[in-house]
Parts: sequence; structure tokens; C-alpha cells
Amino acid sequence: MESSIECISSTDEIIDEDEISHPNPFSQFSSSKSPHTNISSNNLNGMVINPATSVHELLECPVCTNSMYPPIHQCHNGHTICSTCKIRVHNKCPTCRQELGDIRCLALEKVAESLELPCKYSSLGCPEIFPYYSKLKHEAACNFRPYTCPYAGSECSVVGDIPYLVAHLRDDHKVDMHSGCTFNHRYVKSNPRDVENATWMLTVFHCFGQYFCLHFEAFQLGMAPVYMAFLRFMGDEMDARNYSYSLEVGGNGRKLIWEGTPRSVRDSHRKVRDSHDGLIIQRNMALFFSGGDRKELKLRVTGRIWKEQQNPDGGACIPNFCS
Repeated sequence: MESSIECISSTDEIIDEDEISHPNPFSQFSSSKSPHTNISSNNLNGMVINPATSVHELLECPVCTNSMYPPIHQCHNGHTICSTCKIRVHNKCPTCRQELGDIRCLALEKVAESLELPCKYSSLGCPEIFPYYSKLKHEAACNFRPYTCPYAGSECSVVGDIPYLVAHLRDDHKVDMHSGCTFNHRYVKSNPRDVENATWMLTVFHCFGQYFCLHFEAFQLGMAPVYMAFLRFMGDEMDARNYSYSLEVGGNGRKLIWEGTPRSVRDSHRKVRDSHDGLIIQRNMALFFSGGDRKELKLRVTGRIWKEQQNPDGGACIPNFCS
């Protein structure tokens, strides 16, 4: 997309049985294995077990290396596999290549019920310990889980903590970085009729010791082409509620103003956009604001971020504007 911008800062795939690997793409965010209660018996429902093997290791799927949850399947030789990988390996045991069939390892499922394990994000600071079958639910919403890259111009799969993602946005996506809680951006585009779900810009602001992502883009809302600007907070939703922001766009003696709370980057860019939680400008109005012959988009968006502070007397929140 040809545009110029001035910024003024104030798998479900099938796996061949001979190509089974053991990837762990989130190993840098996973807690290290620690020994748990050992099985004293050398045989568990047909499985051959080393006495020194921990239960945690027994519950690790040999294909995806994730913890197994019911239904846990096994072959006639006692080798176990999770239900997801059972389909991916064509229903053949990845260890002995025997047919898996529909044999459940009920003994291992029962043992799992008695376990309490740390959250897999314990290495990132989570101190919680959960019963085995409650662990997955917690991890899906754990405040210590890594964040996904907020860049909307591509399906970036990078995950990490906030400092890591800030460096990633700056170095890999070449995103503009600004300090301060006010902004003044001018968006210029020679062909404003080209709005095929095009993401235009992401700018990161650093203020109040936090990072915020300002998005501005064009897309189709139903049959109408629109432009939208919105702010996301690089942190969790509870912390995002401590901040507010305003956006203003105008021209020819008219203006539109939006005020709201930034959304957490836990909410995907598409989720925020599709909820229309931001400043939305119809194309005809945007061209009116641009002035001239209305054949070129020239929008100036200004805004401010502030922190809500509770009144010590128990009254309404007092906005704290940075200088």
C-alpha cells in the first residue's frame, strides 16, 4: 500500500509415522521438570515403568511432549499417547509401530487425578499449584503466560514478556517508538479507495512506565469502507483499566472525539477491531476532513493517554495527565 506518514510525538496436520519429532516451541516459557511421587510398582496396566521414572514424565506425550489428559490411549505393549497425537500418527504407536486401537490407560488416568502440579509458567513467576485436571484451565488464563506479538500487519507467532515484545516490535517490525502521553499523527494516502482490510500503522508509546499500542487502519465495515484508530495496553486487562485515552480527528471546522479505556493486548487485534471499540471514521467524512478535492486522504489524529487515580476522599477518579 502506498502511503506516507508523518509522526509528531507530543496444527491439525497429519504426521507421517517416520517423521515424528518432539518439538517444544514454548520450551523457553515452560517450567523445568521436577521429580514428583515415584511409582513403586514396575508395571502399571501393562506399561513397563522404571522405578525412578516420575509420574510427571509418565504423563508426557512422546509425540508432542505435552501433558496427557483423558482419554489417554495406549497400544498393546503399554506405550501411551495423547488423544490428539493418536490421530496425527495414523493410529499407530510411535514407539513400537503397533496398532493403537481404542485401549484406554485407565490406571494412568486415575493416577493423574491424585496429582498436584505447578503451573507451566512457574519459571515466569506463577506460584500456583493445581490438581492435575484443573491445571489446563488455569494456564489458559494465567497472568504470567507469555503475550503474543501485537503487530497486526502479519500473522506473527512470536510470544514473550512485554520487554521482549517491545524490542521485537522495534527491531523486527521496525515500529516507531515514542515517549510521552500525547500524540499528533498525520496520515496521508494518495488512493483512499483502496481499503482491502489494510493495516496501516502501529506506533508504540511509553508513558507512566507502561507501553501502549496505537493502531490506525482501513477496512470494510459491511459494505462501507472505514478508517479506525484505537489503543491497546501492553499488559493485562485489570491493569489496562487504570488508564484512559482520547482520540480526536477533524477538519473544515468539524471534529470527532473518542474517549475510552485501552484494551489489553490479551485481546487480539481483530477482536478489538471487530468490536468497534475505537474511533471509527466513514470514508466520506474522512475525505471531508481532508479538504481539497477529496481525492487524497490527509487525516490528522491527535490524542492523549492519562492514568485514573482514585480520589483519597472516596469520590470519583481524578485523571493524572503526564507533563
